[in-house]
Amino acid sequence: MPNLEGVHMAARSGVDILHKGAHSASIFDLSRSMGEGVQIVDFCIPCNPYFPTPEMFDELSRDLTKILKYYPSDSSTITAKLSSVLGLHPQTVAMANGSTELITWIDHLLIKSSIAIPIPTFGRWTDQPMETGKRVDMFPLRERDGFRLDLDEYVQFIRDRGSRVAVVCNVNNPDGNYLARRDVIRFMDDLSDLDLVVIDESFIDFSDAEQFPSVGPDAVIRPNAVVLKSLGKNFGLHGIRFGYLMANPAIAGKIAKMLPKWNLNSLAEKVVFMIEEHQADYEESLRLLSRDRRSMASELGKVPGLTVFPSQGNFILVKLPTEWSGVAMRDYLVSNHSIYTRECGNKLGMTSQFMRLVVRPTADVDRLIDGMEDYARQFYAAPPSSGSWSPPSSFRPATTGRSSSPAARTSSSARPSSPAPSYADEALETGYNRRWKIEEEPDNLIQYPSRRAAGY
Repeated sequence: MPNLEGVHMAARSGVDILHKGAHSASIFDLSRSMGEGVQIVDFCIPCNPYFPTPEMFDELSRDLTKILKYYPSDSSTITAKLSSVLGLHPQTVAMANGSTELITWIDHLLIKSSIAIPIPTFGRWTDQPMETGKRVDMFPLRERDGFRLDLDEYVQFIRDRGSRVAVVCNVNNPDGNYLARRDVIRFMDDLSDLDLVVIDESFIDFSDAEQFPSVGPDAVIRPNAVVLKSLGKNFGLHGIRFGYLMANPAIAGKIAKMLPKWNLNSLAEKVVFMIEEHQADYEESLRLLSRDRRSMASELGKVPGLTVFPSQGNFILVKLPTEWSGVAMRDYLVSNHSIYTRECGNKLGMTSQFMRLVVRPTADVDRLIDGMEDYARQFYAAPPSSGSWSPPSSFRPATTGRSSSPAARTSSSARPSSPAPSYADEALETGYNRRWKIEEEPDNLIQYPSRRAAGY
């Protein structure tokens, strides 16, 4: 018989770790706190679920002894290889131990007095310069506008405040909004007199709105522009910690000279030298992720009361129904369903009513929405003479293929997640055969045009 007290204590410990610190708990902290054998479904950390491929992981495993035993090549060698693969001049590229390290050096070397940044966005863009005493001019994005950034209004804000550095994250985290390349180029040119203009493109590879969305090639021929990239996010390898920036040789060289000679590890080197042979696999992973993003947004859009914001990232921002709490639902999901989610209460410009949910395959999304359905039951009283739940008709899931009895619900909730679809599998999985009962198309879902739409 299972030790239910031990299971409960592990779940409680998992919840406790989520309340420590301003940043999301690492998957390692969460796994240790919940105990061995708990399989966590991660909707918090924005990884690419389809890359690297299993074959690539096999290759990494075969070389692991050599990777761990020996020093890597120096950063200039690894940077030259990455530049060759990407078709960039190596003098316009600086590689670092994650994009956060680059943000830190940009702050120390290139931000002298003030910086403008739209909020909500990635927290290090506000926290890092505040930690070093810079003035941070925050431009609030409005919920009524879907958190979309109006670049003309932002430029006027920068002029009014006298900000000397301007940052734009495209795609923006956590709302997933995307700015057209031509508009970002115009933005850089409008602010050519500033000390620096930074375009953080950590999530832009996941966008399918344009064939060539990056302004990296445009930034390297401008006097004050920098573009940031995160290889860990793109390749689904956060643990390796590698990112790079693109800028004209003067700016890129200034950053590169401050970085340690061996600032990249052997695992990062191995992956960089593997990329060229697996570019087709990477492009396929982006196509599959675009497919899953549309499917996941559609499923979330069927949850009554949930607002789904359009996204071009590998995550989707949602606003919970009024009576729901992001903190309470996050804790409930990790305790009862081993599902790890990200509520946005600690992001400047947002509240705990918002959650950022990472795009995952359909079977995992079914498990997530099952957990949300279970959480929602507490807001609707069950009839005294019946053990089944009977929510109002406006919030009633379809009963096809599902039982409302407590025993059946326990069995369904405890069922482990189905494995992710094969890389070659084009069919969308049906998961738990759960679908919300909706009479018409939801009006809380906006679709972006897609360049990966064909063949799904």
